[in-house]
Amino acid sequence: MTPLRYEFRVAGRLSEHTRGAFPDMTVLDAPPETIIRGEVIDDSHMHGVLALIQNLGLRVVSVNQVADSER
Repeated sequence: MTPLRYEFRVAGRLSEHTRGAFPDMTVLDAPPETIIRGEVIDDSHMHGVLALIQNLGLRVVSVNQVADSER
């Protein structure tokens, strides 16, 4: 299965500690949100990323698949 790129937008800015919870993803400030962008290999991985976001107490604003040209 080919990984797909996703963009998770969460409310607010993340601390350095929280940013470190996403080592395989790019974390970008986009006030008033933060963008967490990276490859998701399957549904299980997607659920894992969403569970991590929830466990960190972050509020998801949106989740979108992004085109390869946005890498």
